[in-house]
Amino acid sequence: MEIIKRISLMLCIAIFAVACSAPSSSNEEQAQNEASTSEEQPKKTPQEPKTLAGYQVGDIAEDFELKNVDGNMVSMASMEEAKGCVLVFTCNKCPYSVAYEDRLIELDKKYKELGYPMVAINPNDPDVVPEDSYEAMVVRSEEKGFTFPYLFDDGQKVYPKYGAIKTPHVYVIQKTEAGNKVAYIGAIDDSKDAEEVQVKYLENALDALISGKKPDPSLTKAFGCSIKCKKEEKNI
Repeated sequence: MEIIKRISLMLCIAIFAVACSAPSSSNEEQAQNEASTSEEQPKKTPQEPKTLAGYQVGDIAEDFELKNVDGNMVSMASMEEAKGCVLVFTCNKCPYSVAYEDRLIELDKKYKELGYPMVAINPNDPDVVPEDSYEAMVVRSEEKGFTFPYLFDDGQKVYPKYGAIKTPHVYVIQKTEAGNKVAYIGAIDDSKDAEEVQVKYLENALDALISGKKPDPSLTKAFGCSIKCKKEEKNI
């Protein structure tokens, strides 16, 4: 009997030890719930764009001289009577750029009379995107009836200075005593579909400048197609 008691006691101790070392079902469920909650958290979408390389709002932009589709060279200095200009890095092929063409024409008609003409610049490498060659630009400009210069960034020397990464990507330039000041960077508005636009970022920025105020916001996130670089380089 003494042996049986000892064996029973040892079994009770062993069972108690196992029970203490094993996590409770409630703790397991809590851990699983926490893991599940962590996985289900949506990725944080930045409301403001990351800081880009190139010019920032408030910087003085270097002038350029690029070939227009009419064969003439265009620079910011050549727009002597303008208060500034709207530089739009865009192209022929990108569906986002195509979707904005009519809006760019209307914006140019409205704001060039107020001192801020539109200037489109094609930053893409035609060796990567043949549809964005200078010759194709001439054809596209005639087809759409562009009312603004459409310049070719030959050698892709201009867009990296500005830090453009998308087509379309907008830079509003304001002429000041200090030079060509960057006043707004980013998107034209908030939707590729013209019928779904709710916020007209570019128009709001231009209206602010014309009324003597600073654009607010002065920096928004451009969206569209990536700029196509030389094949041996990494596309931005």
